[in-house]
Amino acid sequence: MTSIPQEIKVLALDVDGVLTDGTITISGSLQHELKTFHVHDGLGISLWQKAGNHVIFISGRNAECVTIRAKELGVKYVYQGSKDKIADLHKALSKIGATMEQTCFVGDDLGDLPIMQFVGHAIAVGDAAPEIQDVADFTTTKLGGRGAVREAIEYLMRASGTWEVTVEKSKAEPATQ
Repeated sequence: MTSIPQEIKVLALDVDGVLTDGTITISGSLQHELKTFHVHDGLGISLWQKAGNHVIFISGRNAECVTIRAKELGVKYVYQGSKDKIADLHKALSKIGATMEQTCFVGDDLGDLPIMQFVGHAIAVGDAAPEIQDVADFTTTKLGGRGAVREAIEYLMRASGTWEVTVEKSKAEPATQ
């Protein structure tokens, strides 16, 4: 089910390996999971939302830092500890009022295969598993956690003709990164 990029209104993102480089650091004394997010991805998410689109984070893991990052970026739909990414995506889409055909999922590894085959458009990050790249409609040149989400957003927004307009509007107002 491949939609053309300009029809996409919802961007669903895996977290580990997409919004981060996939490295998981656990603080020994605090027992907290630490992740590093790229500022370019944050700005891309901000621009995507300013254009009237929606963002969903769906992760198989649980980490407080993901909740914090989502809040910073104004991402309302966050599903952590997901055992069924397709079911969680359905929940979010019913709240948003969007369809699978209007949705793009960005993934990196084998756990993302089912959902990537289910959405309207699929994007693989540059260092995704070969099986993920094989089912993707587009593969970024940037690596996961290193600006791949920003590249995916720019690709989608340029296809819909909203990139330049949104960037121009954002010059007058500060953006969340």
